[in-house]
Amino acid sequence: FTYKQLQEATNNFEETLGSGGYGTVYRGEIPEKGGIVAVKVIKAVTHAEKQFKAEVNTIGKVHHVNLVRLLGYCVEGVHRLLVYEFMPNGSLDNYLSSNSGSSDSSWQTRYSIAMGIARGITYLHEECYECILHCDIKPQNILLDQNLCPKVADFGLAKLTKKEMALNVTTIRGTRGYLAPEWISNRPITTKVDVYSYGMVLLELLSGHDKSRSGQNTYFSVWAFQKYMAGEFESIVDPKPVTSVEWSQFERMLKTAFWCIQLDANLRPSMSRVIQMLEDNSSELAVPP
Repeated sequence: FTYKQLQEATNNFEETLGSGGYGTVYRGEIPEKGGIVAVKVIKAVTHAEKQFKAEVNTIGKVHHVNLVRLLGYCVEGVHRLLVYEFMPNGSLDNYLSSNSGSSDSSWQTRYSIAMGIARGITYLHEECYECILHCDIKPQNILLDQNLCPKVADFGLAKLTKKEMALNVTTIRGTRGYLAPEWISNRPITTKVDVYSYGMVLLELLSGHDKSRSGQNTYFSVWAFQKYMAGEFESIVDPKPVTSVEWSQFERMLKTAFWCIQLDANLRPSMSRVIQMLEDNSSELAVPP
């Protein structure tokens, strides 16, 4: 797209949908792309150029129902813009912190969201020609369409690698609270960093946004594990009303989350194994160490 086209489509960047470290997203209208779109304006800073290229080189080449679609981009002078499909239900972050009674908070919806995110990440890791590490899985980067189908978004930190390869990355990528420990200890990075982040997102889907229940001196994940071992499932579930919780499924998802956030990356399952763990009700899942 030309800059002028996107300026007109957004009515001179009038309505903000959200903003992050590398840019601001505006609502736009492009009839030939299906109507309403999301236009991300990348901040004019040198390191943002890398984020822009990472997005175009990764999400621009892949198609999956659980990945947000890149519809186009603009490179003109200093301007760098990305055009995405519009997600009317915003981010998972907003969904989990919403207090409106209108938001569907049924147990089945949460399970479907968890499965959709897992399928999107599995596709990136195992089903693309090159393995794509997202490196910033968190509720803010999971968007929900009109049917609350989740789409993994924001590929600005993504890395391409050969399958089964570890990467030596010099700068920490990602967001505190969802970062695998190997980022901080400077160890090689594999797909297991996304598995760790997914585990933290899964824990949040089960228990909600409010982490204050664990007290100031305990990590929420440690608190949740202690409550699980004590058999206190009901104290872990989101205090906001979640209808028809299926407790056997809840326990399976909780165990899966704990396996995903193991400190030892080798103990974490692959994302395709995570899908099996979430789907298979016939066998008992072992309790993680």
